[in-house]
Amino acid sequence: MNNTSAYIGRFAPSPSGELHFGSLIAALGSYLRARSQQGLWRVRIEDIDPPREVPGAAQRILQQLEQYGLHWDGEILWQSQRHDAYRAALRWLNERHFSYYCTCPRSRIQQLGGVYDGHCRELNQGPDNAALRLKSTQPACLFQDILRGEVRPDSALAREDFIIHRRDGLFAYNLAVVVDDHYQGMTEVVRGADLIAPTVRQITLFQRFGWPVPNYLHLPLATGPDGNKLSKQNHAAPLPPGDPRPVLIEALHFLGQPVSEEWQDLTLTALLKQAVQQWDLSGVPLTASANHVQYATNSGKQ
Repeated sequence: MNNTSAYIGRFAPSPSGELHFGSLIAALGSYLRARSQQGLWRVRIEDIDPPREVPGAAQRILQQLEQYGLHWDGEILWQSQRHDAYRAALRWLNERHFSYYCTCPRSRIQQLGGVYDGHCRELNQGPDNAALRLKSTQPACLFQDILRGEVRPDSALAREDFIIHRRDGLFAYNLAVVVDDHYQGMTEVVRGADLIAPTVRQITLFQRFGWPVPNYLHLPLATGPDGNKLSKQNHAAPLPPGDPRPVLIEALHFLGQPVSEEWQDLTLTALLKQAVQQWDLSGVPLTASANHVQYATNSGKQ
C-alpha cells in the first residue's frame, strides 16, 4: 500500500443526477477523513459515460458540495478531458500483451453465469466490434480495508479477465479510476461499500501498471425500506434546499460521530470544523442503522 506521508483523498461522483443522502455520506466521510489528517481533498467528475449523464447534473453537484460547505482543493478533474491519458494506458497494456480483444456478446457471458471464461484470450482478434480485456494473470483477490479489515470479494469475478475498453468505444470505469487515482496521487480512497467488489480489479490494474496502491476505506451504505441502497438509479430524493446543517448533523449521526445539541446553533463552517476535530473512525459502523435509513429516505421531503 501507499506509504506516502501526505494524505490525498477524493470524492468522485458521476453526473447521472443530483447528490442525495447516500452521496452525502460518501462526500462527507471522505472529506472528514482527509481534513482530520491535514490532507488534501480533491473532487473528480467521472463523466465518461455520456448515455447515463443528466444535462446540468455536474454543475448542480458542485453547487450542492459548496452549499454543504464541502470545499475542495485545487482544480476539478473532469474525466471527459482525460481521454488521451486513458488511450496511453491502453496502448501500454496492449504493447506488452497484457490485454486482448474480445467479441463475445453479453448473452454468452450471461449463459456462463455472468463470469467471463477467457474464451478470446488466445484468438488474436482485432479491434473491430470488440471490447478490450485485461489478462488477469496475477489478480488481486483480497485487500485490507481500513474500516473492515481483510475483505475477499467474489473470487470468480476477481480472477475474471475484465473489460478495460468497451465495445461501444467508451473507457471502462475501472481503467479510468485507476489512471486518475494514480495521476492525482491518491493515498487513500474513501467511498461507499457498494464499490467493494471493483476494488480488487482496480488493485490488479495498479499492480499491472507498477503503480503504488492506495489504501481503501468503504463506508456504510444508506438504504431504503426495501433494503436497496439509495442511488440515482433508484430515484433517491436529492439533497434538500435550504439550511444544510440539519442534514449534515444526520449524516454525522449516520457515520457514528459524536454530535452535541449545541452543534445545531453553530455556523456551517464551525459545524464542519468541529466534525473534523472530533472525527473518530472507530465510531463508523459497517452497516446503517434503521433510524438513519428512515431519515435518508425522507430527507428530500423536508
